[in-house]
Amino acid sequence: MTTASAPYENENQHEHEGHPEFHHRFLILGRKKLFFYHLALYDPNSGHNYQAVIELDIEDQGQLRAAYLADLEQHVNERVFYALSCPMHFELPELKTGKTFPVILERVLVNAAGDKREFQQIPIQGSTATVNVHCRGEGAGQVFSFRKLSDVPYPEKLTYLVFGEGDEIHIAHYLARPKNFDEVVDVSASQPIDPATLHKVPSMVIEGTTDPHGPINPSPLVRGNQYVGMIDGNGDKVAFTVGRQGWWNFTSLNNNIPG
Repeated sequence: MTTASAPYENENQHEHEGHPEFHHRFLILGRKKLFFYHLALYDPNSGHNYQAVIELDIEDQGQLRAAYLADLEQHVNERVFYALSCPMHFELPELKTGKTFPVILERVLVNAAGDKREFQQIPIQGSTATVNVHCRGEGAGQVFSFRKLSDVPYPEKLTYLVFGEGDEIHIAHYLARPKNFDEVVDVSASQPIDPATLHKVPSMVIEGTTDPHGPINPSPLVRGNQYVGMIDGNGDKVAFTVGRQGWWNFTSLNNNIPG
């Protein structure tokens, strides 16, 4: 039996070191190898104004992975996302030097308009108890990409970050200045992408598609359509087909932005 938690937009609990305390959440991506994408907010007082791609060592990983994959299989044709929620507060840059923290496995339900989310706990072996995870930090390569959100100019062309392993490739919309939209999708590349390139989480510029320069709905990428991206804007060209959407946010991402 699952237990619904509060919508992401209303999560603030109390003040902590000058800013509201929110649960950190990390989107779960992949099946063979799990990658984790931090769910960002532009609000500089939220503690979530970071775009990050990381890897986590998970205690009882077999049980958590099995629960996640089983639930994904049951909802594979529905618009649902999956995340790990951390019930304790810490400053996100601590990940860069290594951090152990508890998490709860969650299913994220989205309404038809894509503007509301409900987070539901998924039991692991019949229990909703937390599981400890560990991020080894930048030195060990477990923090693949980490940047603080700022007022950087919008790119001219639609731009995503690309990461993954083998034939499981994920792309995340590059978060330039607010207001904006956050999206992660699985893609199928027509040819293998160099593993060392993926490890660096480079940008990929989508040919022939202008960045919307603001929050939009729905996504500019259509599932089943093929696009051509250029690594770092001037490198190898990669043809890819858009698959399952793993995250979408154009609402709470942009709340409480100064000015």
